[in-house]
Amino acid sequence: MREITCKKITAAVKELCIEAAYYLPEDMKESLRRMEENEEHALGKKVLGDLLKNLEIAEKDMIPICQDTGMAVFFIELGQDVHITGGDLEEAVNRGVAEGYNEGYLRKSVVKDPLERENTKDNTPAIIHLKMVPGEGFKITLAPKGFGSENMSRVIMLKPADGYEGIKKAVVDTIISAGANACPPMFVGVGIGGDFELCALMAKHALTLEEQDMEHAPEYARRLAEEIKEEANRSGIGPAGLGGGSTVTGVRIETYPTHIAGLPVGVNICCHANRHASKEI
Repeated sequence: MREITCKKITAAVKELCIEAAYYLPEDMKESLRRMEENEEHALGKKVLGDLLKNLEIAEKDMIPICQDTGMAVFFIELGQDVHITGGDLEEAVNRGVAEGYNEGYLRKSVVKDPLERENTKDNTPAIIHLKMVPGEGFKITLAPKGFGSENMSRVIMLKPADGYEGIKKAVVDTIISAGANACPPMFVGVGIGGDFELCALMAKHALTLEEQDMEHAPEYARRLAEEIKEEANRSGIGPAGLGGGSTVTGVRIETYPTHIAGLPVGVNICCHANRHASKEI
């Protein structure tokens, strides 16, 4: 039985909050670079250049990529042979969020109640998704989620007969209806199957996947991801909604078995700053 202290978890969470806010993953930056190279629309190309310059400034000066530093969403893989000592896991994570957002000078965007709207002043509580896995590992992934793009996300309960084309239409329609509101170019996570809440959770987790992770997806999911991207990029929305062929940088899809009577689809849209970072403790 391996022991991990809450103090160690808090320290890791604090580092992740700052890292994710300042540095975009390399594969996300490379996607934007490729888009800038290939963009033929003059204004769209300029916007992409400005976005890349913004990323450089954020890294160099250690300041947030975006003023909306998001609600802290965690995916934790906890080994079943791990014993957490010195406190409560949820409290340890929230303490790390509070320290990271304070020390990193990150905007606090969380309110205590959805209607009363009083700010918690430390960006807690976080949203924590915990998965038990075999062994003694402990992996924690942070995906801070801004709400400009989050507000444009959807769950669509399709009929089984809608099939492949129905899924593609639902996702593309969601992207197009988001338009400039989601700060394009967008990165799109899709969850197919499960039930009402699981398809949304898969869509959120899909935003943390890298391109090579799709190699393990069903062949139809890989094909669907490419077709969604191609169709969305033909919409002409473009960077910042100002026109061009660079509306979607990438699409990631997760699937799960579902009921004979349903075809749930979750679409979680992220802006160009698809921030996420992971640590193994």
